[in-house]
Order: sequence, then C-alpha cells, then structure tokens
Amino acid sequence: MLKAELISDFEAMGEKKFRADQVYKWVASGVESFDEMTNISKSLREKLDGIYFIPTVKPIRRLTSAEDETVKYLYELYDGERIESVLMKYNHGYTVCISTQVGCRMGCSFCASGIDGLFRNLSPSEMLAQVDFAGKDNGVRVSNIVLMGMGEPLDNFDNVKRFLELVSDPEGLGIGYRHISLSTSGVVPGIYKLGELNYPITLSISLHAPFDDIRSEMMKVNRRWSIAELLRACRDYQKITGRRISFEYAMIKGKNDTEECARELARILKGILCHVNLIPVNPVKENTYEKTDRKELRQFADKLCSLGINTTVRRTLGGDIDASCGQLRRNSENKGGGNFENLQ
Repeated sequence: MLKAELISDFEAMGEKKFRADQVYKWVASGVESFDEMTNISKSLREKLDGIYFIPTVKPIRRLTSAEDETVKYLYELYDGERIESVLMKYNHGYTVCISTQVGCRMGCSFCASGIDGLFRNLSPSEMLAQVDFAGKDNGVRVSNIVLMGMGEPLDNFDNVKRFLELVSDPEGLGIGYRHISLSTSGVVPGIYKLGELNYPITLSISLHAPFDDIRSEMMKVNRRWSIAELLRACRDYQKITGRRISFEYAMIKGKNDTEECARELARILKGILCHVNLIPVNPVKENTYEKTDRKELRQFADKLCSLGINTTVRRTLGGDIDASCGQLRRNSENKGGGNFENLQ
C-alpha cells in the first residue's frame, strides 16, 4: 500500500495518523510479521493481523558463483509457488535482478523462464521482498534494480507500476527511478502506458533480431507486434521521456550474428537515442543455440559502432550457477557450479 492509502485506512479505523507512519516504516524495513513491530501495541498488532497480509519470500536455495560472487536465490512464496532472483556486484554497487511473475507467457525460445508458461503475477510486495531479502542476507545496500528476472514486467503492468512507486519512495527503500531498469520483450501497449507515466527509468527492449522472420521464430511476441510497430512505440516513448533506450541482443551463432543482421540493425535503429547491449547467448537445455564466437561477436560490435550505433558487449555474471540472462527457471536445479546451499 502507498502511505496515503494506509493513513486513510487507519483514520477510518479510528487510529491516529502517526500509527500509520510507524507501520509504513516497519513494512518498508522488510519485517515479515506484525509481531516484529515493537512500538505498536499488542491489541493493534492483532487487529492489523486480522485485516492485512504481508507477503514475503522464503529462501529455499542459495547459489554463490565461484567466478564473480553473484548470488542466485530460489524463493518460495506464501502459496508454494517459486521464483528466482539474482544479486550482482559491480564497481558502482549492488544490483538485484528481480522476477515480476511466476513463469512467463511470452515463450521466447532462448529463455528458460517461460518454458512451463505463466502461473501467476507477483504482487508489488513480493517484488519488494526480493530486494529487501537480498540486501539483508548479504549485509549490503542494494542501489540498483533490474526487472529482468522471471516474467514479462509489462504483462503485469499495474503491479509493476505500484512496485516502482513504492520502491522509489524516500520513506521506503528510496531507490530512485534513475537506478531502475525495466526489460520488455516488446509488449507495445505496455510501452505506451509506461511512456504516459514518464518515469525516468531505463527502458530495455529485448530485440535480438533485426528481421521479422528471425525474431518471430525466436520470440512469439513478434507475431503480435512486428519490429516496425515495436520501434514506432520506442520512438514515441522517447519523444515523451527523452530517455535513452537500451536494446538487448542475444548473439546466437549462425542465426542473428551475420554482417547483414548488423547492417539492418543499424538501419532500423537510426534516429533513436539508444545503446545496443550484445549478450553471448546463455545455454538452455531445451534448445541447441550456441553463442557467437568471440571474434565474430567483436566484428558485429565493431560494425555497429562504425555505423553510428553505441554498442557494448555485456559482461556475463553468474554463468556457472545459471544466473545469467535467460537462465532463470521455476524448477531451479543445482548444476554443480559455485557454492550451493539448501536453506530448507
């Protein structure tokens, strides 16, 4: 709940406004029950417990990468469903990659998250809980958030909007919009709705191909909204927000890594204030995709740069624990990499 909503509820119950302030601060600090609110009377705590519910995440497994200290969590939710999130360490601080749904309905062929389909949306509190727990468990302050875990954020628009409002609240976690990235597979109506909000977040588009036939084979969403429709939405979004857009591009050997693809990608992105992030495709057992060789990847990047497109190659984090882009899955298994802890 937003603070104003909580205050309104408390006043309707005949409680003082400052009590709502206290409860809001407790919830924002990541408490898991009303019993932890030590400056609230027992009678009020019992009353609140009968009206409200605090969703939490229960850690089931924790895998720590032996390569880069990335930590992947498997969480169980109140109804037994499971999700994953990842804490990553950078020079500028700690970033947590959170899930927004249990599963995903998008069905992208290179991604493990949607193999079993969509089970349900996450609530704003379940998103917040992932940020809270990762920071507390590691004794660090999370400074950045990416909505790039399990699920399609714009397919859970209302809850994601509420999460963004809550997590950026200075009286809550206080993580500003400019430190938040939202990744979408290309849900065009959602991009327009997000543009209307004009939040100064970073919008990341999972593009992955410059031609409709290739992209439609890889991403079912392209069969509903073509590349032309998607890029039109991006241009309109940029007119409103003035924000640079990041285009994610998973490099797949022999599929989307040719010079022809590089030239077409540069052509279709011309005029958009953007950045292309090349990602060596990560292994998923349900497909036979192989990552582009390092030499060809560098040539692809150089070609884009020579054609005026700002391009980088993403640093891979947590690859040994299946925590990299596209590898999160509902039935998480330990593959033997990194340090594995069963927390049940």
